[in-house]
Amino acid sequence: MYLSVFLNFNWKEFLLGSEEWIFMLEIVLRTIIMFLTIIIGLRVLGKRGVKQLSVFELVVIIGLGSAAGDPMFYKDVGIMSSIIVFIVIICIYSLFTYLIGRFKKFENLLEGKSICLIKDGVFAIDNFKKENLGSDEFFSELRLKGVSHLGQIETAIEETSGDISVFFYDEKEVKYGLPVMPHSLDYPLQFVENEGYYSCTFCGSTEEKQTGNAGTCKKCGKRNWVEASNKKRIT
Repeated sequence: MYLSVFLNFNWKEFLLGSEEWIFMLEIVLRTIIMFLTIIIGLRVLGKRGVKQLSVFELVVIIGLGSAAGDPMFYKDVGIMSSIIVFIVIICIYSLFTYLIGRFKKFENLLEGKSICLIKDGVFAIDNFKKENLGSDEFFSELRLKGVSHLGQIETAIEETSGDISVFFYDEKEVKYGLPVMPHSLDYPLQFVENEGYYSCTFCGSTEEKQTGNAGTCKKCGKRNWVEASNKKRIT
């Protein structure tokens, strides 16, 4: 029974759909042509187009990928149509690159601006709100750069590419700051049992506290604190 089902199964339709075997050779030829077209297109775009992707450049890459993918295996999509799409996308990219180089406002509109997220070991709250960065995600980015607390950081900037640039204090200038290690903010306190330095969990502002009520943050007015750290960076 099973052998009969196996033998009578329409393997041609399963493997090829409505196409014929000869179309497999055509797919090979289409793929080679579109692969070479992609290589030529990226060479025209230059290294910047593939190394430091902005939002605009990401759209360009996605557009090229879509234009290249369909004619590789869809018989009713002609090669010339996709090549024309490639040419148009590259022309638009070249025009926009020229305008970006000539007009700063156009560059800011298209690619955005770099944003300062940390200044002198404290969150730049107004700028931070503009970015959809959860604390866990942002702390993870900092840890990957060898940061264990904000007191090690003089300035942190989110670039237009989405990368985080971090500029550190000299080892002798490291101060107390908000820890960014996993679970470091899990147990905030509002009452200080041991005097020392404590950081606001919201803005990272650090204050020296005596035992008793921790009070409100002088910078943001929040009331949750965690014990600050002044560990040196290990590089």
